[in-house]
Amino acid sequence: MTDTPLPIEAEPQQAEMPFAYVQGEAVTSLPKDLYIPPDALEVFLEAFEGPLDLLLYLIRRQNLDVLDIPIAEITRQYMDYIGLMHEMRLELAAEYLVMAAMLAEIKSRMLLPRAADIEEEDDPRAELVRRLQEYERYKQAAEDIDELPRVDRDVFPVALEAPERQVLSRPPEISLQELLLAAKAAMTRAEMFSHHHVQMEPLSVRERMSIVLERIGAGDFIEFGRLFAPEEGRMGVVVSLLAVLELIKSSLIELVQSEPFAPIYIRAARATVLDADDEAPQAAAGGEA
Repeated sequence: MTDTPLPIEAEPQQAEMPFAYVQGEAVTSLPKDLYIPPDALEVFLEAFEGPLDLLLYLIRRQNLDVLDIPIAEITRQYMDYIGLMHEMRLELAAEYLVMAAMLAEIKSRMLLPRAADIEEEDDPRAELVRRLQEYERYKQAAEDIDELPRVDRDVFPVALEAPERQVLSRPPEISLQELLLAAKAAMTRAEMFSHHHVQMEPLSVRERMSIVLERIGAGDFIEFGRLFAPEEGRMGVVVSLLAVLELIKSSLIELVQSEPFAPIYIRAARATVLDADDEAPQAAAGGEA
């Protein structure tokens, strides 16, 4: 039995990475007939937004005082930069040339001799200094604003959808004691707004006494129950009973009952009948006279 050697595994090798794809095909080597000029790619790091930005950069680079600008040196550096832009075939804006002419004018005005007897004129650099200070303030404000946090650059808002919530309304848990206390408080508040209506009683005891005397007549008996009217209700019974009691107290009527539980009869008192009889002859005599 012979031993067969095990196969040796090949080590993985990294394939060459293409540096470009042309129409879907990978390109791993440069074409031999490709010509790249030496100035095909130029990097210009110092980019300025205008002539004032360039002047401010030159002043800051040398730590010069804006209020006391050495016009000669600044003009020389400014013109060197303009020449560099021409050499690099960069598009030169007209405002750079206007600033160059302004610097040359200021330089020439400062080189002119001044007479001693003539009053001191304004500094030719005053207008340039004013414009540089104003531009510096606006540029500093723009830099401060740019440093503020910006959405989608420094701050990224997060939006999340909240899960659907089901609100379950549960009845309040109230004990019987709390319910009774609430009812008592409601009744107390209602009593505070209640009012009483006072009105005259429709039935009068004094008036009922006169009615009873009229119904009895002179010496005739009348049953006690006939003095009460059922349609007047309980109030009428009470008033009639009080009227009868007042008449008995005043000895104007008499109560007669033959035996216990027998019907009660009422008649006028004898003194009342006699007075009525005496008044009748006197009334007749008065009529004859």
